[in-house]
Amino acid sequence: MCGIFAYLNYNVDRERRYIIQVLFNGLRRLEYRGYDSSGIAIDTSDSRDPNSPQSSSNAIAPPSLVFRQEGNIESLVKSVYQEVAEIDLNLEESFSLHAGIAHTRWATHEEPAPRNSHPQTSGTGNEFLVVHNGIITNYVVLKETLVRHGFAFESETDTEVIPKLAKFVFDKANEGEGNQNVTFSQVVLEVMRHLEGAYALIFKSRHYPNELIACKWGSPLLLGVKELTENTGNGPAFDDGKFISKNGHPKELFLSSDANAVVEHTKKVLVIEDDEVIHLKDGGVSILKFDSDRGKHGGSLSRPASVQRALSVLEMEVEQINKGHYEHYMQKEIHEQPESLTTTMRGRLIRGGSNKFRTVLLGGLKDHLKTIRRSRRIVFVGCGTSYNAALAARPILEELSGVPVTMEIASDLLDRQGPIYREDTAVFVSQSGETADTLHALQYALENGALCVGITNSVGSAIARNTHCGVHINAGAEIGGKYEVMAMLALAIGGDTISNQARREAIIDGLCDLPNKVREVLKLDQEMKDLAKLLIAEQSLLVFGRGYNFATALEGALKVKEVALMHSEGILAGEMKHGPLALVDENLPIIVIATRDACFSKQQSVIQQLHARKGCLIVMCSKGEPASVCLRGSCRVIEVPQVEDCLQPVINIIPLQLLAYHLTVLRGFNCDQPRNLAKSVTTQ
Repeated sequence: MCGIFAYLNYNVDRERRYIIQVLFNGLRRLEYRGYDSSGIAIDTSDSRDPNSPQSSSNAIAPPSLVFRQEGNIESLVKSVYQEVAEIDLNLEESFSLHAGIAHTRWATHEEPAPRNSHPQTSGTGNEFLVVHNGIITNYVVLKETLVRHGFAFESETDTEVIPKLAKFVFDKANEGEGNQNVTFSQVVLEVMRHLEGAYALIFKSRHYPNELIACKWGSPLLLGVKELTENTGNGPAFDDGKFISKNGHPKELFLSSDANAVVEHTKKVLVIEDDEVIHLKDGGVSILKFDSDRGKHGGSLSRPASVQRALSVLEMEVEQINKGHYEHYMQKEIHEQPESLTTTMRGRLIRGGSNKFRTVLLGGLKDHLKTIRRSRRIVFVGCGTSYNAALAARPILEELSGVPVTMEIASDLLDRQGPIYREDTAVFVSQSGETADTLHALQYALENGALCVGITNSVGSAIARNTHCGVHINAGAEIGGKYEVMAMLALAIGGDTISNQARREAIIDGLCDLPNKVREVLKLDQEMKDLAKLLIAEQSLLVFGRGYNFATALEGALKVKEVALMHSEGILAGEMKHGPLALVDENLPIIVIATRDACFSKQQSVIQQLHARKGCLIVMCSKGEPASVCLRGSCRVIEVPQVEDCLQPVINIIPLQLLAYHLTVLRGFNCDQPRNLAKSVTTQ
């Protein structure tokens, strides 16, 4: 959930002011992940420049400057410029070679505070600095060992053991030696040998000036490459696409937890795999493979073998990460859903001439469809919104495929070690493709021999890489794109049987028209803002749904609680008389989703029972049907377009998204950075 970012310029002059701004902007691109503090580290002077007459290959560089601040990134920016002014640091000083690192922290160990923020340091002199995303599970044992060897700790974080362990390894390797003889990569590999847990790390050291090392296990990390040659943007980033290059060309290198922080600089990236160590030195990139068994029994540090990888190209545009004319990213995500849905369907829904032929083409699944159809069951695994989207899709998948579908919250599947069989198909749903609980559940399913399918929005993500097959959402972060993909999955698995032909064609026609229906329902924006004004002072909200719309109720309540910070609960309407009915009175606002489908008459009964108990009702119904759900004008009605029943959740969730957004803004909270939460949960 933390965000890490680094920038290294090679053979291209950059002023200190520019370098700082690149680091700040990188952190701003990672804000959506959630954070409570931030920090950067830059170099003191240019004495380490290899072209400088003062430099020496064996000379230790001056200590790096480390800036850390609690609060938002703008607080860090302000404090950095204040401190720079106090120490009279020259922001116009130019570097032809410089390595800077930056971090946004989401507290897992102790409170947000500068001492707990990153970069974390090895001690006085900042010999080793580290930024970290993840959790080190054995940090207590490592800390006790390092304390016995004389190390003093300043923070309560798990991360601080890493730079101190690096210094310990470095000092031990150089005992009795007059000159440095251990490489930066050897130090980092030895540190990795002692770490347990999940991590993405970037190391910076004054012992290895102008070098950076990145490594990962279980947390996302990628490298962006921008070569500043005469044919920039036309030729390959490296000769023959290979990934080890010291050609001397001016270049800028970027390390980041997320493509969002890289795409504005370059689209040429390497998605770093688990157990890979990326060494940036002398304008080249070396990729080393960590082997936990190597060097365990020897007295000296191991020298790992290097590997070669090719760069890939990001399939995203800078516009996707900008707010444009919207005030908030959440608002942008909601209102851009018609375009996102269109993008998700492009090339996948095939309609022949005069609409006589309709089919679904999911290229990532075509070689595995027969296996999925023969499965004893399909198991959906996800967390939060991803789980809710899968839950909404379960009925249509069961209807069209005839295969039993079960639902699993990723963390619960792991906690109870639920049964997964070789005859199962396990579908893993994750917006980022890096969700920690879902990734661990994926590993569990792979170990048990199930066919694993990924549904993610990130082509190069861990889930996309480690599943047997999958579908790329290619859409925004809200629920619609995920659900649309799963509806198409149901169509693909169901096949073209005569018995369900009419149903399939109706769904495909509905999918094709869905973006227009979404545009129509988005016109309720002002109406939902007016409703939010009425609910602004409320402490709680119930949302009742049934059938396809039980998941809609869960997701609507989740959105309200996570951004508007109002208690809200999504309830299966069939369970109303088994407890929830006791809460109903004239003061508690209740939303009932009662659009026209197979459960409509049952929802009418629910509304009558709530009305009889003087419930404060808000009913969502199909357009033109208020009289069918609202008894004698006793409730507020939200009318939405009618679509095919299995697609109705995509329509019905939008008013609830708009309500959550406006409630958040009116209550004075930040919808893009929910309190205590992160949009990309990459730690357990």
